[in-house]
Amino acid sequence: MNNRVRELRARYGYSQEALANAIGVTRQTVAAIEKGNYIPSLLLALKICDEFQLKMEDVFWLEGGKHE
Repeated sequence: MNNRVRELRARYGYSQEALANAIGVTRQTVAAIEKGNYIPSLLLALKICDEFQLKMEDVFWLEGGKHE
């Protein structure tokens, strides 16, 4: 699964720590999601999308999907 979390976080002016606090996880979890080392649960992915006020498909997509 690929994502735009790092890009969106920078665009919205969040540090990893600030985003982590907003969605209820650790900074390390945000870093792992950004690197693609951790696939978030559906609930966590929805929290991330809600924080950026974007649709799921605008933040996360499968390899070989429309964003590649």
